[in-house]
Amino acid sequence: MKTVIIKPLLHKGTQVAAIYFEKDIKLNTVLQKAVSAKWSRSKKCWYMKSSKLLCNDLAAALKGIAILEGKEMRAYFEMQNDNQQVNKNVEDTKLTVNRIDYPKKEYSKTNPTQNSTTINNTPLRPPVIKEIPAVAKVTVRLCDDNFNASNSFLQTLILKGYSPNTIRTYVGEFSVFLQTLGNTTAKSLDTDRVKDYLQYCHTTLQLSEHTIHSRMNALKFYYEQVLHKEKFFWEIPRPKKPYQLPNFFNQDEIVAILKGTVNIKHKTMLMLAYSSGLRVSEVVAMKTYNIDSQRMCMKIEQGKGKKDRMVGLSPVLLVMLREYCKEYKPKKESYLFMGSVEGTSYSSRSLQQVLTAAKERAGVIKPGSIHALRHSFATHLVDRGTDVTIIQKIMGHNDIKTTMRYLHTSNKDLLDFMSVY
Repeated sequence: MKTVIIKPLLHKGTQVAAIYFEKDIKLNTVLQKAVSAKWSRSKKCWYMKSSKLLCNDLAAALKGIAILEGKEMRAYFEMQNDNQQVNKNVEDTKLTVNRIDYPKKEYSKTNPTQNSTTINNTPLRPPVIKEIPAVAKVTVRLCDDNFNASNSFLQTLILKGYSPNTIRTYVGEFSVFLQTLGNTTAKSLDTDRVKDYLQYCHTTLQLSEHTIHSRMNALKFYYEQVLHKEKFFWEIPRPKKPYQLPNFFNQDEIVAILKGTVNIKHKTMLMLAYSSGLRVSEVVAMKTYNIDSQRMCMKIEQGKGKKDRMVGLSPVLLVMLREYCKEYKPKKESYLFMGSVEGTSYSSRSLQQVLTAAKERAGVIKPGSIHALRHSFATHLVDRGTDVTIIQKIMGHNDIKTTMRYLHTSNKDLLDFMSVY
């Protein structure tokens, strides 16, 4: 069965849904009749109006004919809803709207351009928080310039091919920034005003270092990638992140967690995450045809950073996979672990809940999510004396420094030191 990919596309100044698949006359006819799709010679693809309703019609028309893959389209609709929500009435008992107000200062009458504390001749004042009554209806509405900035921000993220998770994070942080500005336009701020805002995030909002880093990344993307202001963030210092060792489980805890998982599907997914050091997104996205039992390896398609890599297939995992396939019979051309809806992968959130339940049954109180299984895999490799460059390749790390963290979680050197005495 063929795979049809649908994703957002800017075509002739209009946002459309692009449709890609291998040449097939039957599919061409289905697209034209079901969603009035048209062929683009310049983009070399079919396209239709960007509409949730049409996407649902397309999915229904392709049922039994082809597999529809639309992760990027779903992410686009989610981001579009987030932007629209910012401009609607919001009723929330816990809602707090933050506005930036700044104190008046003396300004140079001879050279107004030297006044870094003004925007469009409007004095800036230090940030204050204004609480909105819990029972009040409020409208958090962006000014026209900031609303356009939000749309341009989202469009640039999509066109640059950022992952849905990154898009969701960046848009969320940028939306908070725009709401804080109120009627002050984001494009008019200079470096000093952005510093004031980040200081406000530190002192008043008391955000964590990780959250501030995430917000700075979103702002850096807007000013340098959307507005093309080169080196805009060079003078803005970043907060130092606390050095934290990754959470991991010892081998006895891993055994207890697997024994506490009765369902063969759940147990296989947890074993896959641990035995190959996979991320949760890589586990649920695993395709059946990417498992090569003859060469005892697996291909990870488009992992973090859109990178492919090869990982090993352990003999124990191979036995579990064969038992799982006998019971669940996954399709060779589709996901190894199917979700509740045909043609979709298993939910990452559901897999996290599976691990939480397994830890409770096994009596493991140590904190750690599915990613802790990945950390456990790397730590146990270090304990066995595996070369750190090999671990880097298996884990898919760009920087060796990321892999070097696991040297601090290993007790191998400590045991060697204690054996002297």
